[in-house]
Amino acid sequence: MAESLRLDKFLWFARIVKTRGLAQQLAEDGRIRLSGRVIARSHAPVKIGDVLSFAVHGRVRVIRIEAIPARRGPPAEARALYSELPDTPLTSGGSQD
Repeated sequence: MAESLRLDKFLWFARIVKTRGLAQQLAEDGRIRLSGRVIARSHAPVKIGDVLSFAVHGRVRVIRIEAIPARRGPPAEARALYSELPDTPLTSGGSQD
């Protein structure tokens, strides 16, 4: 199994995005952080242990890569490729108590 994979392929294989084109656009727009660094290229390599963070559906999604896939498999197989870390709501500041 490979030690790393292109960011866009990982996002597509892991079924985080519906198409590889969407994954490429997300990366090229600078909307993804890879272990804290803003990524602006879809071919950036990702490996096991890397943490990805990106905004989606009104919240910041943070995932840790647990495995590098060889293909785009079924949803259950894709879900095993990463673990979710606590998410952060996108707010303009202040407390919502």
